[in-house]
Amino acid sequence: MIKDNANFELSCPLFINKYSHILLGHGSGGKLMRELINEMFLATFQEKNYIEHDSAVLNLHSKKIAFTTDSYVINPLFFPGGDIGSMAVYGTVNDLAMSGAIPLYLSLSFILEEGLEIATLWKVIQSIKKASEISQVKIVTGDTKVVEKGKGDQIFINTSGIGIINHNLDINFQSIKSDDVIILSGDIGQHGIAIMAIRENLEFETSIKSDSAPLAETILELINVGIKINCLRDLTRGGLASALNEIAFSASLEITINEDTIAVKEQVKGACEILGFDSLYVANEGRFIMFIPAEDIDKSLSILRAKNSTANIIGSVKKATNSLVIMNSKIGGKRVVNMLSGEQLPRIC
Repeated sequence: MIKDNANFELSCPLFINKYSHILLGHGSGGKLMRELINEMFLATFQEKNYIEHDSAVLNLHSKKIAFTTDSYVINPLFFPGGDIGSMAVYGTVNDLAMSGAIPLYLSLSFILEEGLEIATLWKVIQSIKKASEISQVKIVTGDTKVVEKGKGDQIFINTSGIGIINHNLDINFQSIKSDDVIILSGDIGQHGIAIMAIRENLEFETSIKSDSAPLAETILELINVGIKINCLRDLTRGGLASALNEIAFSASLEITINEDTIAVKEQVKGACEILGFDSLYVANEGRFIMFIPAEDIDKSLSILRAKNSTANIIGSVKKATNSLVIMNSKIGGKRVVNMLSGEQLPRIC
């Protein structure tokens, strides 16, 4: 127990006894990251009625808003299908969209390394401008810091986003019902493999591009036609498997998914085999899952498949004492899909 002159007491969390230093795995979206968040951050800052989600839903006078923040440290800065600038905008917009919010305003803060080429920074700034116009959000505040050469890695970006919620749905894991179906908005794994292909100088017969894209317009269209969305989650670090495990654990669910309904492009499958990756854990930047009642399946798929033909039902849920994700394999067996304990691919977003 530590006491200061103001009689403020601070109990050292058990986490400090487990780890003396931050590991790459603490940013991976897996078990180490969950321990860090739960035992350090949430234990310190969590409000009594807080619901864990991609963005916080706040009541501000007569308006209901969503508020989120994120940081981007991707390597390389530019990749097929996007760059750190556009991804910072789309990632923040998508976190707001996972609450069903209309994104309105973003903050934008840079940590720049001494020696960064001004032309590189300008290219990133122009990408942010274009992405914000596509997403129909305004950059309204920001900050810039510069660190000594060797103390950073060219550019780190931090964003916060605010959106307004005009519906009466409670979109979070607590709203999931037994027998809800899970719909995946498209094929998985393209973002992570696009990044890894550059890092490892891999060449494929056809280029693999990141799926980085804004999702708010699609989500709002689903809401506006009356889809009863109970929960949404975008599939970033840790991919589909980690997102499902987080939800299963948080909501005390047994989730069953079907391997043959999860779309993965052939070149992504091939790359995963070469690199020893499982596509279920590979990061995405333009895909989401949603939990809805069965009566809304047809209407939902009609909207989603108009944008991506590979959107599909991938599973269902039921309340259970043992939180678990089980996959029915293509060959007829079953396997438990666990959360990774460490990092499959660092610096992915």
